[in-house]
Amino acid sequence: MADKYLLRVTAGPSYDSSTHQVVAVNGPDSTHISSEYCTANVNVRIKNYRGLPLGSPKSSPYFSSAPHTHDQYSIAFTLIPHKTISGNSLVFGNDFDYPIRDRLPPGSGTALHIVKWAIDPGLDGDVYSDKPHLYGPLLSSINLLRICDKVDGEKFEIPPIFHEDGISEGGIGEGEQLREAKGVPHDPSQRKKWFLHEEKRKDWEFEAGRVYQGDFFNPYIDFNDFSLKLPGFSLSVLGYIGKQDSLRYVLKNRDTGDVFFVVVFTLVPKEDTEKKDAKEKTSVESKGKEGKTDDAYQPKEDDVD
Repeated sequence: MADKYLLRVTAGPSYDSSTHQVVAVNGPDSTHISSEYCTANVNVRIKNYRGLPLGSPKSSPYFSSAPHTHDQYSIAFTLIPHKTISGNSLVFGNDFDYPIRDRLPPGSGTALHIVKWAIDPGLDGDVYSDKPHLYGPLLSSINLLRICDKVDGEKFEIPPIFHEDGISEGGIGEGEQLREAKGVPHDPSQRKKWFLHEEKRKDWEFEAGRVYQGDFFNPYIDFNDFSLKLPGFSLSVLGYIGKQDSLRYVLKNRDTGDVFFVVVFTLVPKEDTEKKDAKEKTSVESKGKEGKTDDAYQPKEDDVD
């Protein structure tokens, strides 16, 4: 069944899909996002990618070296907040605009329990509500976090510090000093545990004009068939999705609802893509014929002014 779908990844500054761009998965170019709340660059990598745009690289050098050899995907970003925000307010996770409780496959409750117990204890939400959501504080949910220096407070231009092989935990310049001053652990797993404490998150600020880099990755979700593969437990949702269902990741302020950026993974029926390509090809060919002159037609002298 998975071979009947293609994956499309889009990203933008809001939930409104009209503001989104198609992400060049596994490509070297970042998707640039700018809004009143932040300036950001987003990169998405997916192992064994089968999706749009057609002809996209099937993988990335990112997956060739530790610690990513077993990972299935990565959402990496460089972020500059335009306003200072509490470390307890900035969250990252998934949400939906519509109920999904009647479409969740058997075993979903078990899967959620495993995720919260073994993978990310900071996750909180309700997947059975009318607007399902599952968020975790960015400070304790993001796999790798790097704090960098500040940039021009008026231009908010992102410096060229993204690397194809991903980022590393830590800091650059003043950013490293900030981590040291707050006592933030150097090890990413220890940093995640450290920020599970609410008082630690409240003591941290994401400063306006400062550059932050994050990388969210794991080996648990296979986006080529929308399956979840947890330790000792597997779950496929492909048979339960609608014609164009999607999984949405969002970075937002949970107190105000302000959205920083959104990344959407959508399974598109291959048949729809093929029909669209055929229609566009027919349209191009039709326009080409309209613009041609019949070679058999030779104008008479009276026809020429």
